[in-house]
Amino acid sequence: MTLANIPQTVITIEPANLKRWTVQDYHRMSELGLLNGDRTELITGQITLMAAKGTPHVTSLHLLANVLRDRLGNSALVRTQDPVHLDDFSEPEPDLAIAQGTVLDYVEQHPRPEQIYLVVAVADSTLTQDCEIKDKLYAKAGIADYWVLAPQKRQLHIFRKPTPTGYTEHLILTEPNQASLLAFPDFAIALTSILPPIS
Repeated sequence: MTLANIPQTVITIEPANLKRWTVQDYHRMSELGLLNGDRTELITGQITLMAAKGTPHVTSLHLLANVLRDRLGNSALVRTQDPVHLDDFSEPEPDLAIAQGTVLDYVEQHPRPEQIYLVVAVADSTLTQDCEIKDKLYAKAGIADYWVLAPQKRQLHIFRKPTPTGYTEHLILTEPNQASLLAFPDFAIALTSILPPIS
C-alpha cells in the first residue's frame, strides 16, 4: 500500500483547546525561521497558509494598484500584500490596502485600522473565505471600506457600514459599473479597467 492509498482521518479539535498566538509571538516565530518561508498570515490567533495566486489574481492586483497609484498620487499610500495590524491576535496580509501617510510612517509598525482607507482581497479560489470570514474580521476592526475583487466571476463585492458582527451593506458590481472609494469619492474606477481582458 502506498501513502497515497492510506485513508486520511480528519480530527476536529475544539477551538477552546487551540493555542491563540499573538502578533508578537507570530513576529518572533518569523524572526526565528519557524515558519519555513511559507506565505502565512495571523487570523484571530491562528497561523493560516495563504492560497497560491493564479494569473488572473496577479493581473487584477497589478491593474488595480496601478489605477489607484495614478489617481491618488501622494495623497495616500497604496500597499500590496503587506500586513495590517488589526489587533493583538490578527495581522492579515490583504492583497491591497490604502493607508494614510507615506511608507516612512510605518517603519516601526504596520498600519492599524484607524489608518486604513480601504482593504482589498483578490479572490481566485478564496471568494467564500473573503466574503464570509474575512469580512467579519475587517468589520469587527472597524474598516469602513472592504472590497473583494473576483476576476473569474468578473465581480466586485463592496462591503461597508461595519459593526462588531459584520458589515450591514454588501453590494456586488458587474461590468460596466464603476466604484468609488468612501475616502476618495471624487474619482470612479471602472470595473473593466481592473479585470483581465476577456480573451
